[in-house]
Amino acid sequence: MKISHVPCLEDNYSYLIIDESTGDAAVVDPVDPEKVIQSAEQHSANIKFVLTTHHHWDHAGGNEKMKQLVPGIKVYGGSLDKVKGCTDAVDNGDTLSLGHDVNILALHTPCHTKGHISYYVTGKDGETPAVFTGDTLFVAGCGKFFEGTAEQMHQSLCVTLASLPKPTQVYCGHEYTVKNLEFALTVEPNNEKIQQKLSWARQQRQANLPTIPSTLEEELETNPFMRVTNPEIQEKLGCKSPIDTLREIRNKKDQWRG
Repeated sequence: MKISHVPCLEDNYSYLIIDESTGDAAVVDPVDPEKVIQSAEQHSANIKFVLTTHHHWDHAGGNEKMKQLVPGIKVYGGSLDKVKGCTDAVDNGDTLSLGHDVNILALHTPCHTKGHISYYVTGKDGETPAVFTGDTLFVAGCGKFFEGTAEQMHQSLCVTLASLPKPTQVYCGHEYTVKNLEFALTVEPNNEKIQQKLSWARQQRQANLPTIPSTLEEELETNPFMRVTNPEIQEKLGCKSPIDTLREIRNKKDQWRG
């Protein structure tokens, strides 16, 4: 399978997932439909359906236009989210197939929105899997708790997503990586993996290149929101449990003006 970034708006990413044996494609969060369709044409791909991570306009706002531009297209979205233009609701554990070799598993990852879905995508044997995490998991960060609780974000990040294979490539909804890593250093100033990744991310952005994908393994090493079982982090923040630690890191991030 092939995955292609489609930068949209100021800092959003849509993604094309292409089954190479058939040219069939799915598109994740096509907020700028013309741009996404143009990208599909460049890859000689045929868009078969839309995967919406959540209902916010900068992710779902292109769905109606996609339906006009690609008649008969299916639009998938979480059953608990009011996703604009949704034709087919998905729940945790639902599966879809794309073309010959690509399989997609819907994972309910609530908190940022209550029906947020992440999509875990596998290709042929030996191909690295990918997960499209919308605004639940960012590189070195997580989404604001608009419609949920620290308990839910802990379940979404540290149970649901953390249980995927470590090499899984993480494709998120926004280019927030540099700021997220700068904040992560305030939580763990001596974490060398964070220092190294920040320096790499700054170089990528200076060259106008994406910092995405990350991998699940990298997130477990550098993302403070996925490191809340670490006793040093708990102690530093004066917290007794992973969930309290996650809540406290989110509060600090919300107030941080780095």
